[in-house]
Amino acid sequence: MTQDTLPPSARLKLDLMFEGVRYSEALGAATAHAFPNFYPYRFQPGEENPTGQPRVPIPYLFTLEDGTLVRVKGNGESQWWVAGDRERGYRLLNDREPGVERPIAFAPLPAWMGRETSDGFPMAQAGVSLHGDMAVINVAPGCEYFLQRGEDGSSLKCSFCAYGAPNERVQHYGQQEGRPSLPETTYRRLQETLEAALAEGGIRHLYLVGGSMADWRQEGERYQEMGRAVQAVNRHRLPLSCGSGALPPDQQQALFDEGLFDNVCFNLEIWSEPLFRKVCPGKQENVGYQRWIESLEQAVKHWGPGHVYSAMVAGIELEPEYGMSWEQAAERAIEGAEALCSRGIIPIYSLYWPSGGRDHADYFSRLRHYFEDLNLAYRMIRQRHGLHIDDGFMCHRCAYMQLECDLDRALPEGE
Repeated sequence: MTQDTLPPSARLKLDLMFEGVRYSEALGAATAHAFPNFYPYRFQPGEENPTGQPRVPIPYLFTLEDGTLVRVKGNGESQWWVAGDRERGYRLLNDREPGVERPIAFAPLPAWMGRETSDGFPMAQAGVSLHGDMAVINVAPGCEYFLQRGEDGSSLKCSFCAYGAPNERVQHYGQQEGRPSLPETTYRRLQETLEAALAEGGIRHLYLVGGSMADWRQEGERYQEMGRAVQAVNRHRLPLSCGSGALPPDQQQALFDEGLFDNVCFNLEIWSEPLFRKVCPGKQENVGYQRWIESLEQAVKHWGPGHVYSAMVAGIELEPEYGMSWEQAAERAIEGAEALCSRGIIPIYSLYWPSGGRDHADYFSRLRHYFEDLNLAYRMIRQRHGLHIDDGFMCHRCAYMQLECDLDRALPEGE
């Protein structure tokens, strides 16, 4: 195996990320005991539909035999499908490979998700979700950038984001614009739920996230408060990572001195200031591109190289309005990976799912070439700078839309 090709499990994962799986009765039956998908399966016109419904729930994640985590993407045109049952086990099949069956296991539906807190609130809505062996904690999902308006009247939210709107969907958290603190009831429900989830087992690391605040100082205050609430019930001191926006130097110092977080991740999202202005207008308006990078650099001084991260939206550059070929986009992203790694900052590239570009016949082919080339080049950059993704931050058991950990465990050092 060389670094100009993906290892087999990573290639299979990439196939499934793009092609998805079509509906089968086995896939539908797994919903009864699997962690639920946030997106239902939507049947296409003319597709065989044994349910009689236009959309049905499906599982969220499954693992391959070697532990590689894959998100379930429904696609009626896919050659991939699932057979089997809970008792005999599930198998992944492909119409192009008759007779080849690959064992898979769906991420289970935990018992705590069917329980209630002491005040009768559903634990499934208390702010804890699971990505494999990672518990993602979010009790402040509303992003204030959605409420801000630019000169043309449009929202300052990030162009790729559709889930951060501070609407009635998240009112039960008691989150208020311009106020860092959350109600005590929110924290009590979170703590009871997190304790139940940790007691059930299978969680190896914790990730604390939330919507952005217009005032980055207030955002720092909120993360300090949320971090304290989480650590109060983190009895075995599982690694906890901070997924905030960029934070001021003095607040970083306070978080570090208190020992609340093992890693921090300030999501720059995209490399180059011109793209940042277009893709992340709220981050540009309220913090600014250069100040965001300076905040990441400051974090390295506290937590050290290998413990400071930035999520990047891999492939948004291919949307038509940015006018870039996949080769140009990959070159720009690789340039950013080199620049960040040289500062001790580790970018994490999550595959972007397109909005405008999907109508172009070759879009998905271009996106796949981009994502594959970027990940292969980026692994060599990490090796050259001696940077390793901390297993307490992210691993192959939780990274379902990323390839970094899959490549690192499959390709020995130096290859």
